[in-house]
Amino acid sequence: MKSHATEHLTPAPVIAATAQSLPEQADALARARAFAEPLLASETLDTGENVLVHADAVAGILRSIGGSQAMQAASYLVYACDHLNKPHEVIAKAFGANFADLAIETTKLVRVQRMARLAQVSASHAAAPIPMAQTAAAQTESVRKMLLAFSRDLRVVMLRLASRLQTLRHFAATKLPVPPGLASEALQVFAPLANRLGIWEIKWEIEDLSFRFLEPETYREVARLLDEKRVEREASVEALRLQLAADLAQQGIHATVQGRPKHIYSIVKKMRGKSLGFDQVYDIRALRIVVPTVPDCYAALGWVHDHFTPVPNEFDDYIARPKANGYQSLHTVVRDASGQPIEVQVRTQAMHDHAETGVAAHWAYKEAGTKGYAGVSASGEYDAKIAVLRQLLAWERDLSGSQGSVTFDDRIYVLTPNAAIVELPQGATAVDFAYSVHTNLGHRCRGARVDGAMVPLNTPLKNGQTVEVTTVKEGGPSRDWLNPELGFLASPRARSKVRAWFNALGLAETVAKGREAVEKLLQREGKTAVKLDDLASQLGFNSAEDLFEVVGKDEFSLRNIEAVLRPPEPVLPQDEFLLLKKQRPPSHSGKGGVLVVGVDSLMTQLAKCCKPAPPDAICGFVTRGKGVSVHRADCSNLRNMVTRSGDRVIEVEWGGKTGGDGSVYPVDVAVEANDRQGLLRDISEVFAKEKMNVIGVQTQSIRGIAFMTFTVEVSDSGRLTKVLGIVADLAGVRSARRR
Repeated sequence: MKSHATEHLTPAPVIAATAQSLPEQADALARARAFAEPLLASETLDTGENVLVHADAVAGILRSIGGSQAMQAASYLVYACDHLNKPHEVIAKAFGANFADLAIETTKLVRVQRMARLAQVSASHAAAPIPMAQTAAAQTESVRKMLLAFSRDLRVVMLRLASRLQTLRHFAATKLPVPPGLASEALQVFAPLANRLGIWEIKWEIEDLSFRFLEPETYREVARLLDEKRVEREASVEALRLQLAADLAQQGIHATVQGRPKHIYSIVKKMRGKSLGFDQVYDIRALRIVVPTVPDCYAALGWVHDHFTPVPNEFDDYIARPKANGYQSLHTVVRDASGQPIEVQVRTQAMHDHAETGVAAHWAYKEAGTKGYAGVSASGEYDAKIAVLRQLLAWERDLSGSQGSVTFDDRIYVLTPNAAIVELPQGATAVDFAYSVHTNLGHRCRGARVDGAMVPLNTPLKNGQTVEVTTVKEGGPSRDWLNPELGFLASPRARSKVRAWFNALGLAETVAKGREAVEKLLQREGKTAVKLDDLASQLGFNSAEDLFEVVGKDEFSLRNIEAVLRPPEPVLPQDEFLLLKKQRPPSHSGKGGVLVVGVDSLMTQLAKCCKPAPPDAICGFVTRGKGVSVHRADCSNLRNMVTRSGDRVIEVEWGGKTGGDGSVYPVDVAVEANDRQGLLRDISEVFAKEKMNVIGVQTQSIRGIAFMTFTVEVSDSGRLTKVLGIVADLAGVRSARRR
């Protein structure tokens, strides 16, 4: 059952990648050092430390936490990579592909972190903000994610933890200034990772050294307080230690009792977190009891509680309820005869080893049988590696704040030329990278360099690569980028930006088309002085651009604009309007039942602009070659013609039998209504019921408002007023009027 439960933690390929170990080779450590020494002996790191000395120290740290000789050997090969033309090929030939892979991956991560720190320094000294540089906090979080991305190979993590600890030791020993960002990165990134992996021996030292560099005054003050009563405190702790060891032995409990080291950062965290004074921190005086078995742990705890006074609410059973990283122990705080508090930890030897070296204990105790850690058997290498993977996945959830099923293979981390870290989905390309940095950079991207070499834009990127894009001054994306088969884009965010660009391009063309149509109309109407935004506002649009868009899409008729440009004018008194009124009686009935006063056999036609119908007040205008054009007396077109050629106006009137002979006249009706299903049908039914023939309909809907023009045949326009009243009463109709 246990193996089935652990298999669901992550897909098998990730397990394989995380769990691989270095092959043991004869004299691997000695051979690796001999191989690297000529390359490293005269080289220095950017911290000023000799590279070979650093590698020696890293190997020693790995040895102290149970790392194999093969792991220690890798610490030399990592630094040799920078001095080899074809490092993977050379190392693989001499030590095997596994060693070569580890060296290359670790070298990538070293370079990433170095460049990230340099970017922070540049940003802090820049006169103006650097666009590509991230804030220190964001960059630290990115480094943390980058470390996690490389953590699919646990060996890389172990090498980096040991290396960072040695770097801090170097600055502590030499008292040289610590580079900005290095100590905070160690405290915020490496110490939590060591904690999650349970490597307390490294965690505590990284924390104390980092805190010493970040807050030297506080560090010195706490160190002074510890040192002031050190002799007295050590004497009392030693007396208690001897008493406990002797009394437990008398009870038949074989135990090793020892004082526990004091960690300044831990003390300061407790003082700040619980608002305690220095003397109130319990673990300033602390003992650890190591016994052979779990029953012995509880027996020893019982004896301690019987002979000392337990402090309420200060007992934790991490054996029954292990911490997330597998830590197990019993913690209690008691007071001695003088009332002084002392913290006591009780654990087995296996628990102690795991607490000190964490996942490294899996190397040292691969043959531990069923006596595993935190309920996870270490009987086989597979189970031990699953336990490690569990911690890495838990650390991932710590970082993301999510309990979702996020895996390492979901994303990659690459660098900008300024060493800012960019997070991308797995399979992302240089085009994805460009859009993640800035939308405009993505639009203008035309080429890419990855680690200094030109590559096609659809080349998938890998962890740790440095990406630089080449751009044009102006331009936009290619439509090929949206073709999934060509593989230019893996990021949904980048794809949406490309689509938005093409949508905006199409919109610009539509707006230009609409603008041209509106401006031509204004020229024809002699209204070029009209302000376009004012015209759009009159038509119910927020801006002229919105008006041009719907006109360009043929969703808004220019006739609506004409109606605004030609507002209805009041009917003028007849004596002002008819300049050439004839006083002779009518002598002839013209076309359409219209009588022309004083003129025989004169052709007449009803004007299409205003569509007069009896009993409308009408007036005639003598045209060139088309006889008399009959207009409604309130027609704005007639008013304009009178202004230009007033001598061509002639009096006309409807014939006496108009409408009685079955004559009908077309008129236009404008209806504005809230658009809804069945609206056109309902209006048409009103006209049909009132026996008015509909001979034409134009309709369009803009933002939920329907604008409709009906051309109906009437024999008497006076009856139309009643019908329009019925239409206006329909659901949703805002207005119904004759045009």
